Amino acid sequence: MALILFIAVPIIEIAIFIQVGDLIGLWPTLGCIVLTAVIGAALIRIQGFAALNQAQKATARDELPVEPVIHGVFLLIAGALLLTPGFFTDTIGFLLLVPALRLSFARWIWSRIMASDRVNIHMSTSGPRPGGARRGGPGGPIIEGEIVEEDEDDRPRGGSGTGTPAPRGNSPWHR
Repeated sequence: MALILFIAVPIIEIAIFIQVGDLIGLWPTLGCIVLTAVIGAALIRIQGFAALNQAQKATARDELPVEPVIHGVFLLIAGALLLTPGFFTDTIGFLLLVPALRLSFARWIWSRIMASDRVNIHMSTSGPRPGGARRGGPGGPIIEGEIVEEDEDDRPRGGSGTGTPAPRGNSPWHR
């Protein structure tokens, strides 16, 4: 499928360039390409900041920012398409700037993924729960670790004579 797109999209773009160039001329055609890139970049910037703002608000409410992330992914794709010279890619890029179309397309992709027999999705969450309660009870998250006690006499000392312990050879902090 990717190979077909890799071959078909440039052929479609060249055919459209030839048709539009014959209709309006070379320089107006090139001007349209530059204009769509500039307008597309401005719209991507505005909608991208809006999606980022929505994601920040969702995380502040202890919600997963699923919808803003979906918008962000499709805005990234739209930006790449709008910056690629061509009328066909610009059309697809501008269509992805419509939020309702983005969500419809995301739902369609998700339904295809879930219908596939080869996909197995596991999800787990951590961190704050709604209402501020954390996993592990009201005392906060549980952090597992191991404590090893050493006597003062067992630790090697630094060569400076200051009594500062020398770094241990197997410590990941001193490699």
